[in-house]
Order: sequence, then structure tokens, then C-alpha cells
Amino acid sequence: MEIKTVSIIGLGALGILFGHHLSKKLAKEDLRIIADKNRITKYENNYLYCNDERCNFNYVTPEDICTPADLVIFAVKFNNLKESIEAVKNHIGDKTIILSLLNGITSEELIGQTYGMEKMLYSVAQGMDAVKVGNKLTYDHMGMICFGERKPGILTEKVTVVADFFKGTEVPFEAETDMYKRLWGKFMLNVGVNQTVAIYESNYGEIQIEGEARDTMISAMREVISLSEEEGINLTEEDLDYWLKVLDKLSPNGKPSMRQDLEAKRYSEVDLFAGTVLELGKKYDVPTPVNKKLYERIKYLESMY
Repeated sequence: MEIKTVSIIGLGALGILFGHHLSKKLAKEDLRIIADKNRITKYENNYLYCNDERCNFNYVTPEDICTPADLVIFAVKFNNLKESIEAVKNHIGDKTIILSLLNGITSEELIGQTYGMEKMLYSVAQGMDAVKVGNKLTYDHMGMICFGERKPGILTEKVTVVADFFKGTEVPFEAETDMYKRLWGKFMLNVGVNQTVAIYESNYGEIQIEGEARDTMISAMREVISLSEEEGINLTEEDLDYWLKVLDKLSPNGKPSMRQDLEAKRYSEVDLFAGTVLELGKKYDVPTPVNKKLYERIKYLESMY
């Protein structure tokens, strides 16, 4: 199998970043951006820009009849996942491979319940420092997409097919042999970084240096390590150090998505981060006081909208 057609749903930071890159590597008709009619009208009237380049996307609505895509990429926020699963149905065929770039540790299973887990590859997007303001996205580091099967130690044909496609289109990637642990590692990073930068109303720069904010971030991440042991994932301090090194390479002026959401007075993914931590803490009787404090603070900020 060879990937020739790609459909992307979601034009937040990741959708624009990777969509714009792929639009310069594929024929226009081979890359489809799925959006409802109102969004398409908005995009076509105002345009979208990526590092000052105007995006040239091929938009299709969920109702448009089309041939199934070889690869479908979910790049929506978790709050929009349910409607997005329904919206891609015309793009899913027997041999379609699905990647979810969503934060958290649950989206693959939710998508797989509808389309079959055999179509899913677990994935995370990491290392990018993209900031989206209005219709303009800027970034210094593109980052990469890491993907693989949930079962550790194997590189299946699906993994090889996606790796070959990303290699051919110059998308930075890493084919991971222990992907579920990587997924939990990214979850740990998001729990620390997104929420800490949000409540301190700052940027990556503040948590790249020693101080109260960085201490808060690391404490929140260590609560995820404790929960991972209960789940049999077994993250370690070595994993924490790996993700801190990823963080330290980002532009100090960059901001994670949750900080951008709160600035724009949008509801955030706090239930996906601290909310999940609190649920698992209750399930396993593991204390999670730092995440409880982060959760309460973010919910308070959102209540002020």
C-alpha cells in the first residue's frame, strides 16, 4: 500500500502547520481539508497564513461525496472530537489509516470505536512551538509526529507505510516501538506545561528556567508518573528528563494551546489533563494535589468569561 491521498480535519495550530506543509508536497486534489460550510466561507474570505505564507487548501464539507483517503489525520481539539468522528465518515475506507494528533490518552480508542482499531495508529505531535493568533500561525520549530502501534516492540506494515509517506513528503517523524508509553509521556508533558503556563499567564520561557512555575510543572508531571505505575505504563524520572529536554528546545516566546485558549477566552482542555489525572487518582487512591490546584484555578479563570 502507498499513501497518495490525505484528509485532515481541524485547522488549529497542528492542522495548519502540517496541512500547509503537505499542501506544498501533494497535488491540491490529493489533500483535503474537511470543514463545515460556515468555516469554509470564513477561511476563504479571510484566508489562513502560516509563517506569513498564505495557505492554499482544498476544502470539502462532511457531506461531500469523495473517494476514501489513504490517510486521515485528526487535528481537532478534544471538545470537538465527537462531531469530527462523524464528519470524516465519507473519507474512511477499508484500507484507510487514521492518525490522531489530539492531546490526552483516549482519542484513539474513541475514534476506533467507530471505525475499527485496526485502522488506528497511536501518535503524538511534539517539539513544535506554534502560536496561532486569529488567522495567522507562526512557529520556529516544526516539531515532529511520532507514531506506532499500541503493542510494544513491533513495526507493522501500517507503520512502514506512514513512515514512507512522511519521508517522501519531508514531514519530520519518528516510528516508535513503544508508542503507548510515548503517548503517556506526552500526556505527562501536557499536564505540566499547558496548565502551568496557563495559570502563570506566561510562555515557555518562564518554565524553561528555575523557579516556582517550573517547580509546579514538574510536580504536576510527577503525579502522572505515579499514576502510570498503577496503569502498568511505568514512566520514570528518565522519561521526565526526556520531555523536559524537548521543552527546553522550544522558543521561549511560544505558548501552549491552553494558554492561547485562555487568552482568547475559549474553554480549554483542562478536563482532558487535570480532569483525567483527578479521575485516575480517585480510581487508584493516589494523591494528586498539584493537579487539583491547577484544575480549580483554570476552572475559576474560565468562569470569569
